Amino acid sequence: MGAKKVLVVDDEKHIRMLYREELETEGYEIATSDGQEDILEVLARERPQVVVLDIKLGPNRSGLDLLQEIRSKDHTIPVILSTAYDSYQHDLKSVTADYYVVKSVDLSELKDKVALAMTKAGA
Repeated sequence: MGAKKVLVVDDEKHIRMLYREELETEGYEIATSDGQEDILEVLARERPQVVVLDIKLGPNRSGLDLLQEIRSKDHTIPVILSTAYDSYQHDLKSVTADYYVVKSVDLSELKDKVALAMTKAGA
């Protein structure tokens, strides 16, 4: 299957760059999106094995809505919700996510979840 690809969707450029840098050192290929373009088009184009999805994507975009769009098309792709706010963990819309990571300067939890998600994806 080639490179293990992760799609990072976050409205903050520095987060996208940080995640790209950190996950590339783990051997993953990284695609990024700021969350403004159609998520299903991005998935079709990039064909990632795992999606890391920020919950707050600017004033009128929610990662939880994007998660529902992804799930309407693909029930199997592992999605890791990433947010600075752990209160979303109890939002009913977030239950279809496979994993949940609270943003931190220490990315070891994110890396662990991406590795678990890759295993789940069979990559």
